[in-house]
Amino acid sequence: MLLCADTVLTGRKRLQPGWIEVTDATIRGIGQGEAPGPADRALGAVTVIPGFVDTHLHGGGGANFSAADPRQSATAVATHRRCGTTTLVASLVTADPADLIRQVASLARDVRSGLLDGIHLEGPWLSPQRCGAHQPALMRDPDPAEIDAVLEAGAGTIRMVTLAPERDGAVAAIRQLTAAGVVVAVGHTEATYAQTRAAIDAGATVGTHLFNAMRPIDRREPGPIAALLEDPRITVELITDGVHIDPAIYRLVVKTVGNDRVSLITDAMAATGMPDGRYDLGPLAVDVAGGVARVAGSDTIAGSTATMDAVLRFAVLNSGVPRDEALRAAVAHTSINPARALGLPSPELAAGSRADLVVLDGTLSVTGVMREGAWL
Repeated sequence: MLLCADTVLTGRKRLQPGWIEVTDATIRGIGQGEAPGPADRALGAVTVIPGFVDTHLHGGGGANFSAADPRQSATAVATHRRCGTTTLVASLVTADPADLIRQVASLARDVRSGLLDGIHLEGPWLSPQRCGAHQPALMRDPDPAEIDAVLEAGAGTIRMVTLAPERDGAVAAIRQLTAAGVVVAVGHTEATYAQTRAAIDAGATVGTHLFNAMRPIDRREPGPIAALLEDPRITVELITDGVHIDPAIYRLVVKTVGNDRVSLITDAMAATGMPDGRYDLGPLAVDVAGGVARVAGSDTIAGSTATMDAVLRFAVLNSGVPRDEALRAAVAHTSINPARALGLPSPELAAGSRADLVVLDGTLSVTGVMREGAWL
């Protein structure tokens, strides 16, 4: 299949015009200018970019990954794939030990089947002071035996674990997890600057949804945010859904760390793609009004209802730089960087890569999605 488009952003280069040759599930060739033959599909005045990589989301389409139900997983995945997410790491919220093992074992089967690309444990080793939409009573210190049991249940499918560095045993847990090939992220934390530095030195390499559920910066106690921003080993997540952070924060972070260290996520929950109403996020009830999710009976934000195309549009429209430059950066933030941070295959559009791509029109709306060489 030979595709031609006015613009192709590979993740590294801009091709105008561009062409992509796909055979089965693989990109066999890609280039600029005249195509090597007649196009099977002339896409016209659009921009083709790599498929989105979302490394932090809890559900969608009314379905929760925490349900540990393959049908719910399939519903959530389909909701996000329609909006361009071709690589998806499912996130689990804090749960008791038995439920956590059950959930991990179920999602591990979804990873092995190819439905998911990995598992992210957001908890249970978090701070109750920064619990967000997690159940504080279920939070606990990391225990080596429990970590071993969770890793065994995951059988190599756990890609990332978020934990709070100030919890007893956290530094040892970071070393245990990284030794098993798991990426460790700092999040839902009241940690000091020094405690965060210790976590980074022990092997943590990601900051979970920076600024949210995290001790704020103080002039005399910089806390985790400053430590995460200043260390070149850290990739920082941002939820650019128009709710979790102000546009000025997005611009400030990009200016501070550069385009290579920003990973945009949705942190989407079950209400994504659904009407306002009441939904579940793990054991908690969540009310959604005006597309904003909050823990029932409180003002606490509970994830988002965003998809990755909306996250990309926010980044481009609020970047403060020319549109072409902004879109190129946003492609890195929504595909290249998150994949690299979690050790996933690069989504860059290149010969030999899996044929995952998204077609955007002039308004940055998704008009086509290809995954593994098949149009969705």
